[in-house]
Amino acid sequence: MTQLITRHETNARMSRIVLHNGVAYLAGVVAANRAADIKAQTQEVLSRIDALLEQVGSHKKKLLTAQIWLKDITADFQGMNDVWDAWVADGESPARATCQAHLAASDILVEIIATAAL
Repeated sequence: MTQLITRHETNARMSRIVLHNGVAYLAGVVAANRAADIKAQTQEVLSRIDALLEQVGSHKKKLLTAQIWLKDITADFQGMNDVWDAWVADGESPARATCQAHLAASDILVEIIATAAL
């Protein structure tokens, strides 16, 4: 039996959200305000994730995984974690990986990819 795949905010290159078999897959989320520091960019990214999850009937308490990409893990790991730790639901932490990467633009400090149950 084929499971329905639903795509949201789709263009020729990607979909912002893909739903399949009770799981929401979010594309990488970055901050719009790229002049901000790591804490402000992380806060904006997490707020955008909240909104995307709400759009499809999910919530950060239903996060399954998070992949966090930092431009400079040495400089920004603690600042990102300060914001993350305040945001993530108590006792509801997803499986998570944090890595350093060359991101799509030099002013992007953090990008987060998340999956959540519906």
